Amino acid sequence: MDALVLLGSLFVLVAIGVPVAYALGVSAVIGAFWVDLPLDAVMIQIASGVNKFSLLAIPFFVLAGAIMAEGGMAHRLVSFAAVLVGFIRGGLALVNIMASTFFGAISGSSVADTASIGSVLIPEMEKKGYPRPFATAVTAAGSVQAILIPPSHNAVIYSLAAGGSVSIASLFIAGVLPGLLLGFTVAMLCLYKAHKDQFPVGEKIPFRQALKIAGEALWGLFTMVIILGGILSGVFTATESAAVACVWSFFVTMFVYRDYKWSDLPKLVHRTVKTVTIVMILIGFAASFGYIMTVMQLPDQVTTFFTSISDNKYVILLSINIMLLLLGTLMDMAPLILILTPILLPVVQNLGVDPVHFGMIMMVNLGMGLITPPVGSVLFVGSAVAKLPIETVTKALYPFFVALFLVLLAVTYIPGISLWLPSVFGF
Repeated sequence: MDALVLLGSLFVLVAIGVPVAYALGVSAVIGAFWVDLPLDAVMIQIASGVNKFSLLAIPFFVLAGAIMAEGGMAHRLVSFAAVLVGFIRGGLALVNIMASTFFGAISGSSVADTASIGSVLIPEMEKKGYPRPFATAVTAAGSVQAILIPPSHNAVIYSLAAGGSVSIASLFIAGVLPGLLLGFTVAMLCLYKAHKDQFPVGEKIPFRQALKIAGEALWGLFTMVIILGGILSGVFTATESAAVACVWSFFVTMFVYRDYKWSDLPKLVHRTVKTVTIVMILIGFAASFGYIMTVMQLPDQVTTFFTSISDNKYVILLSINIMLLLLGTLMDMAPLILILTPILLPVVQNLGVDPVHFGMIMMVNLGMGLITPPVGSVLFVGSAVAKLPIETVTKALYPFFVALFLVLLAVTYIPGISLWLPSVFGF
């Protein structure tokens, strides 16, 4: 009955249109009244939920990504990717995916990836003879890499939801291979479709021009070196790397590229503050919601439920994946991570699944929800950029759903994809 009151109130509030963050907070208050818990305890959990040093990584990475996104980085990454893969049949689709890989390693946001890369490449792909729905689908599917490749904002949120038991650095390193596998799988699908539908062959870029393009892009790509190199070498933590990356992106945008006006900076900072505020409110209310779940012993009940279904680890992981896929179509990624991690992590740990591995499973799984109707935020942004109906883009995404599902199965049942790199670097 406790779970029915807590979760039921949450779903009712979301169903009537209450924003998820506030629905979590109100549900936590309702649950506190139900179990006769003083409201002071709820308020303390809200405050302690956002009073964590590691959370500073989120505003810094968001600001760094915003500066690079609006400062001309997207155009330079697209040009650099064109130098590497743009000359083959269907090469512009591969350019799209590779540019998403590069930009995701700077922004950590699939939505920002889709908006920035899509605004450049969707019109260009259509101009070169690619169907507009296909170009939009490639952009949306490729941008899912951004939630896996460091610096992923959602990896920071997962670390927080796991109670700090999983380090952000280990999640960053673990996301490299799954992210690259996702990009490679989508690229193979694009190559198959390019040869099947006879997409155009790209033009080779002259060597001198290619060197110039590479030189300009490397300034921005060095952000990846700062983030991963700093963490792996032990020079600074993941949170500190976010601050350094922010300073570097500001320097490159304002003093090297010089495409961005100083007068526009206050507006950019204002938008970043609004974004971070929304995230912090969500985290604070989710912390109180998770606390009430713990008081109600909901994680133990869920563990008992799943173990009653089967004692086979692979069957339970399949059941969890199906549940996550369904929920991912109904709710955004960040709140689902905050709600479900405290519930599901004890379940998989009892089965011997590494928390870092499970984090990657959740990222791939819920990342698919970002491009799935009815609430896929990346799907909405891609449709808006392409000026296409959501139904048209969704239909074009069908083959990509299959490709991403195969990646999900690989990440779920081959732990080494997620755990090999962290073990190599001692995380």
